[in-house]
Amino acid sequence: MTILLLVIFAFFIFTMFRRNKKAQTQQAEMRTKFVPGVEVMTNFGLFGRILSVDEAENKVVLELSPGATATVHRQAVSKVVEPPVPAEGDVTAPEHGVLGAEGSAAEPRFGQRPEAQQPEGQRPEAQLHETPEQTLRRLEGEGK
Repeated sequence: MTILLLVIFAFFIFTMFRRNKKAQTQQAEMRTKFVPGVEVMTNFGLFGRILSVDEAENKVVLELSPGATATVHRQAVSKVVEPPVPAEGDVTAPEHGVLGAEGSAAEPRFGQRPEAQQPEGQRPEAQLHETPEQTLRRLEGEGK
């Protein structure tokens, strides 16, 4: 009975060390991929592109969106996001503004109006420098 308990105990210790070794090798492999320009995801769900890596202080500077950066600890980066590879024969939707097979412009993305439906004064570029009062008047005029 004692021998059986020792064998079970040795098996648990063996599997524990093996799992830790696998995790360490995966972490080391991922750290080699930390170079500027790589898309990553943090432990708390932020996606971004690495701008710089500070080895001395274990910091990574991420670009979350154009012009918006965040500095996080190196261990907060949980995985490298690989771009999806389309399978052969996959038909993907054309990008906005690209002519499709029929020769017509592609559908606008979610939340965008087709260019023909946007009045000249209400284009997104014109809305960037609105005051809050102008925004309220514009939205009331649109019936929102």
